[in-house]
Amino acid sequence: MSAEIINGKELAQQLRNEMKKEVLALKESSNITPHLTVILVGDNPASKSYVKGKQKASNEVGISSELIQLPENTTEQELLTTIEDLNQNNSVHGILVQLPLPSHISEQKVIETIEPEKDVDGFHPISVGRMMTGKDTFLPCTPFGIVTMLKSKNIQIEGQHVVIIGRSNIVGKPVGQLLLNENATVTYCHSRTKDLTSYTEQADILIVAIGKAHVIQKQHIKEGAVVIDVGINRLEDGSLTGDVDFDSVVERASFLTPVPKGVGPMTIAMLLKNTIKAAKGLKN
Repeated sequence: MSAEIINGKELAQQLRNEMKKEVLALKESSNITPHLTVILVGDNPASKSYVKGKQKASNEVGISSELIQLPENTTEQELLTTIEDLNQNNSVHGILVQLPLPSHISEQKVIETIEPEKDVDGFHPISVGRMMTGKDTFLPCTPFGIVTMLKSKNIQIEGQHVVIIGRSNIVGKPVGQLLLNENATVTYCHSRTKDLTSYTEQADILIVAIGKAHVIQKQHIKEGAVVIDVGINRLEDGSLTGDVDFDSVVERASFLTPVPKGVGPMTIAMLLKNTIKAAKGLKN
C-alpha cells in the first residue's frame, strides 16, 4: 500500500483560481476590493519570507495588500496605536500582525487590539469563542486549511478518531475544535503525554504539529491512517522536512501530506478566503 498524497500546493492554486473570480464579482457588484494590511515588526528573515508569500498570493487573486514594516525597537504602544488606526479605516478589511513579535511586545495584547471584524488570522478571543460554539467567524488559517484538505479528498471525519500531537493556540487546539465540530472524536497529545505510540496507533486521522523532524515513523501509525504533517523543519543541508518521516509513513498511510507543498500553501489560501469574507461583511 502507498498513500495518496494530498498536495496542498495544487489545492491552494485551485482555491486561488476560484477566489480570483469571487473578488472580481465583488468588485463588479459592490465596487469593493478586499484589502489586507500586514504589519511586520523587525527583520526576522522567516517572517519576511512569509509576508512576501502572503502579498504575492493576495495580488494573484486581486486582493489589495499593504505592508507596514516597523523597526525592531517599536514600542508596544506604537504598535497598538497603528492597529487602532487601521481598525478605524473602513477601506481596510483585514489586519494581520506577523508573529512572532519582539519579546518586549505582548502578542496577546496585540491580538486583542485587532477588531474581531478584521481578525483574518482568527486569533482574537471573540473569534475563538465563536469557533468553539460553532458560530460563523474567521477560522484560524492553518486549522481551516487542514479541514479543507481532508474534505477535498472526501475523507470521512464524522465518527473518526482524530489524534493531534501538539496543543498550540495557533494549530493544535483549534484544529481539534474544528474537527470536533465535524463530529470527530478528538484526542490531544503533547510533550507530557505518556506512551505516545499507544495513542498514535489508534488514530484514524493523525495530525502532527510539534516542530521536531521525523518524530512519527511507520511503526507509530496503524495501517490506512490519514496523516497530516504540519511541521516545518530545516535540515543541515538547507532542505525542509516535516515532523513525519515521509518515506516510511507513505508505505502505511492511506493519505499523507508532504512537506513542503502540503499544509503551508493552504494556510495562505485560507488567509485570502478570510480577507474576502471580511470584505463581504461577517454574518452571524
